[in-house]
Amino acid sequence: MDTLSGCPYNSSIMPLKKIILAKPRGFCAGVDRAIEVVEQTLQRFDGPVYVRKEIVHNPHVVNMLRNKGAIFVEELHEVPQGSTTIFSAHGVSPAVHEAASQRQLQVIDATCPLVTKVHVEAKRFAREGYTILLIGHQNHDEVVGTMGEAPAHILLVQTVEEARRITVDNPDKVAVITQTTLSMDDTRAIIEELKQRFPKLVAPTKDDICYATQNRQNAVKAIAKEAEVILVVGARNSSNSIRLVEVAEVEGRRAYLINDASEIKREWFTGVSCVGLTSGASAPEHLVQAIVAWLKALGDNVAVEEIELVREDVAFGLPVELTQITPRG
Repeated sequence: MDTLSGCPYNSSIMPLKKIILAKPRGFCAGVDRAIEVVEQTLQRFDGPVYVRKEIVHNPHVVNMLRNKGAIFVEELHEVPQGSTTIFSAHGVSPAVHEAASQRQLQVIDATCPLVTKVHVEAKRFAREGYTILLIGHQNHDEVVGTMGEAPAHILLVQTVEEARRITVDNPDKVAVITQTTLSMDDTRAIIEELKQRFPKLVAPTKDDICYATQNRQNAVKAIAKEAEVILVVGARNSSNSIRLVEVAEVEGRRAYLINDASEIKREWFTGVSCVGLTSGASAPEHLVQAIVAWLKALGDNVAVEEIELVREDVAFGLPVELTQITPRG
């Protein structure tokens, strides 16, 4: 008998031979930017720095920034008047901006530019008199922020069944936008249903699903051709991570969403020779590498292969507020 993490196991029933790493995986440009916004703000400004909600949906990232001095709050009434405050990558509604102004907060907006694009689309469609159908998940931070841009014009659609039932005042004046972190396949099915219902449906000129979400889903499909079990590193409230699990399952593979190596169960790999591994857009790479080390201990000479589907070279500049706000003290 051997041991792994202090527990006995029989390597003869765990014949792991290969780990396949999906690439792209992990941080996207929007997450990189949001984290840098917090770190730069902490370095540049004296006094406390507050962050409204999780800057990105990952507890490891939030705890890392908290340890550096960031103070995370749920709502702005918890922030002292006049304080430096960062808005998360998921975006906020105009009402939140107004509340910040009333409290005279020095705001630095870390909203992902791709989410901002959806906000701009919502406002444009509303000005032009469209009923806007937003495909997304109720109460997700991104959806709450987007709906706040034009609440009188936007209706939420979460499923194909809801798309079949939804009614609008003018069927000839309907537009569709989407949460950026959804499954391409699920979104496509809903949009096709809406097109059947509303033949004059107007969509943005470019797909709202972000490049990183799309690339990570395609990479999961690629590793699912060989991997029997797929692990997705990500938080329980990370929409794009949940979608990666769903994509793997649609491809016929068992898939598990885990925060880190501590959540792995050895029995998942009984009789499994090839494991796939990826991570959501807000999961740090060091968590992936820790899981690789954990998995390699399951067998002798376990091979590690990385399948790179596309190379990402997207980068977003820092928000202008970071350089315009005058440091206190």
